[in-house]
Amino acid sequence: MTSASALLVCLAVFAAATGTSWLLSQLTREYSWVDRSWSLLPPVYLWIFAASGGFADPRLSLMAVLGTLWGVRLTLNFARKGGYRPGGEDYRWAALRRRMSRRQSALFNLFFIAIYQNLLLLLITLPAWTVLQHPGRGIGAAELALTLAFLACLIGEGIADQQQWDFQRRRRVLRAQGAADPGFVTTGLFRFSRHPNYFFEILQWWLMAGFGAIAAGTVLQVGSAGALLLTLLFVGSIAFTESISLERHAGYAAYRRTVWPLVPFAPKRSAAANRARAGLDRQA
Repeated sequence: MTSASALLVCLAVFAAATGTSWLLSQLTREYSWVDRSWSLLPPVYLWIFAASGGFADPRLSLMAVLGTLWGVRLTLNFARKGGYRPGGEDYRWAALRRRMSRRQSALFNLFFIAIYQNLLLLLITLPAWTVLQHPGRGIGAAELALTLAFLACLIGEGIADQQQWDFQRRRRVLRAQGAADPGFVTTGLFRFSRHPNYFFEILQWWLMAGFGAIAAGTVLQVGSAGALLLTLLFVGSIAFTESISLERHAGYAAYRRTVWPLVPFAPKRSAAANRARAGLDRQA
């Protein structure tokens, strides 16, 4: 199978996934059908590209394995949160519908959720298509470095998701006991980033784009477009999610002022802490 044929097969899968997710959203009045296929489709695309070369290119097989590990971990985490159960729609879609008219909501569902997000799931795997078009290179030191970094990010995202899961379980127990609702997690990795899981997720697909960049000899190739668009999607998602958190939790504004939004870094000093520090400096 040629690289063009492999891309056509992936485009057929994309078209089927788009139509299916949109149809199911109309039948069930839930917008989370792309969420349910988010961790499933990228490994499918990666294996299509690997198979198109007869599994002769070890780089493509390696990328498919990494994508599968990413997909399995994300699928298990999504499943334990109830994402595949009927009525398991992400709460943010309902919040978004309340901010739109019915016509706006229908157009958003069709063009942004069903079409664009499914297209994005294909775009983030196009580094494999780039590798397929540049045969002859084996797995070198650069590919090994990307692999180790990818696995480190996979572990990091797993830790962040586990910390979020543990917090939500404790939160449910406290609420059942009538104790004060802690609202949101601020410990562990969330002490250094408000969205560490997003950070590791984005970085994994930039690392995947690195395989395409090495094969093509430049970062300016189609495989990088998916990682860039994914980054923009998550930036928008952070802004929307935090607008909801600010409405729900009185302490979230203070958390935002002291913790970085995405890239993990040492917590920022609050204004009160800075004033206290300035007072100590003047006394000294």
